[in-house]
Amino acid sequence: MKSLWTAKCENDLLALRVYTSRLLGQEPALVLHGGGNTSVKANISNIFGEPEDLLYVKGSGWDLASIEVAGFAPVKLDVLKKMVLLDQLSDTEMVRVQRAAMTDPNAPNPSVEAILHAIIPFRYVDHTHADAVVTITNTENGAERIEQIYGKRVLIVPYVMPGFILAKKIYEMTQGIDWAALEGIVLMNHGVFTFGDDAKSSYERMIELVTEAENYLESQCAVTAASGTVAKENLLEMARIRKSVCDIKGAAMIAKLDSTAVNFSNRADVASIATRGPLTPDHVIRTKSIPVILGENPETDIADYAKAYCEYFERNTSGQLRRLNAAPCWAVWPGFGLISFGRSVKEATIVSDIKDHTIHAIQLAEDLGGWKALPESDIFDVEYWELEQAKLGGSFPIFQGQIALVTGAASGIGRACVEALHAQGAAVVALDLNPAITTCFDKKEILGVVCDVTLDESIQAAVETGIRHFGGLDILISNAGNFPASEKIAEMNPNNWDESLALNLTSHQRLLKACTPYLAMGIDAAVIMIASKNVPAPGPGASAYSVAKAGQTQLARVAALELGGLGIRVNVIHPNAVFDTALWTNEVLEKRAKHYGISVKDYKTNNILKTEVTSKDVAALACAMAGPIFAKTTGAQVPIDGGNERVL
Repeated sequence: MKSLWTAKCENDLLALRVYTSRLLGQEPALVLHGGGNTSVKANISNIFGEPEDLLYVKGSGWDLASIEVAGFAPVKLDVLKKMVLLDQLSDTEMVRVQRAAMTDPNAPNPSVEAILHAIIPFRYVDHTHADAVVTITNTENGAERIEQIYGKRVLIVPYVMPGFILAKKIYEMTQGIDWAALEGIVLMNHGVFTFGDDAKSSYERMIELVTEAENYLESQCAVTAASGTVAKENLLEMARIRKSVCDIKGAAMIAKLDSTAVNFSNRADVASIATRGPLTPDHVIRTKSIPVILGENPETDIADYAKAYCEYFERNTSGQLRRLNAAPCWAVWPGFGLISFGRSVKEATIVSDIKDHTIHAIQLAEDLGGWKALPESDIFDVEYWELEQAKLGGSFPIFQGQIALVTGAASGIGRACVEALHAQGAAVVALDLNPAITTCFDKKEILGVVCDVTLDESIQAAVETGIRHFGGLDILISNAGNFPASEKIAEMNPNNWDESLALNLTSHQRLLKACTPYLAMGIDAAVIMIASKNVPAPGPGASAYSVAKAGQTQLARVAALELGGLGIRVNVIHPNAVFDTALWTNEVLEKRAKHYGISVKDYKTNNILKTEVTSKDVAALACAMAGPIFAKTTGAQVPIDGGNERVL
């Protein structure tokens, strides 16, 4: 590991604290997703001009990789030092007293390690969960190995619960100690502390200690084998696995498959080594203590995992706790790799990142003689620690964790549907013939895929790409289409007729066929067909379009009959006069308005309600149809046209 320090010397303590915190935070081998904490001690004049010694410590909920000055909670140093002298202190009391000692009531809650930071007699203190160090501590002779590496330069602390208990333990261990002789503290199965009177020395001590651990691992020939060969993918089984996890979770989940880890999943001893516990207990709130190991019957394996989790809870509960959800957070799928589950793409990615570091550490530790995590009871205490659970709260949007596929998604109604679904929590596979679809949505939750929906192989490839990326499919909005030039039946160009039916009818059937096996494994599965007012009220010169849309509507009605037994709802929207699409240019609008002898504004509101119908209006209705409002409705046809006399 290399020092990334490039800053020039400056006197702004907090600016330097932010700078080195970010240096630590940008290195995943040191901290992951909110892990670790840092602090700086400063003497500040209060509002009365009186000097106060404060500890600026990382606030709860902030990530070191992006932390700002506002992310540090200012706490009176003398109060924190008095707290460690108490015989005991509950977590609730600790949080209350620390908040009462803050000089800024709008700042975040101080880190649970604030007391420990306070009693370390150096201006800057850094704490990470360095992979290399924690890997070594998670072996049978971890403490002996740490002493072999560092000698007496570090204080080795047996694992105890973070927070007040840890601070109290280190306070007792360091009475009469020469702090100047120490370069750091190694917390067994937990992490590393370094310190210094300037930001650079504390940061670079961390880099030096971690580098020594990395060098030790290398000297012991502890290396991770390269990835093996991935079996031919089974995307339908992937969707089925996701469905089983979602059913136990009671909510929709993203499933992120990592096929690069197939070598780990194929280890003969994987069921043993992967289920001994996490890299550090801090990860347990994200990943649970162990993954589910999938065999020939993944659904049974997942159900057994949930049962075992309930038994784990009963073994360790004090009788005062409420059991968390029993669904696994990640899975080992021999032959295919590892799967990470999350209520969002971000959450699944966090789980995936943590499992990457975990399996790397497990394999290194096995090369050192054997992976040995903390006892189950210690992991449970952190998993059900009220201060950690507070980090996981919050409500979710209506489509959180669900996966949608939208065609014709680069513009108009399709694009509005993508944006509306995303805004309400869904991950979206956005298909369009326009190559711009791959870049027009700058969101990790939206996957743009180029697709010609008139070609079966293009549809199949696009659907499989979406399943591979997000793990399943719950919502299909079949929207792609066009409005051919006006032609009377007697004058119809055969090619125009064929092309309209291919795009406006046949493509919808082919897409539905490709999606149905995955929708059958979906969560609250719904199909919404975007048809047209021309179905109930066709116009002259539009036979190629009207017939195709009528066929699409009839397709949806039959699909509602056929797919209802699979729990898939199929409903139809009939928009009219949606003018904010690529079809309706200013030139076309002016021409049509002139034809009727009215203004463009009057033409756009030429309906019973005298209102304009927009793409966003159609998208809002599509979302409503995909959601719980229409949970008991299938085969319905709903107009969105401002009221049309011919339809009524």
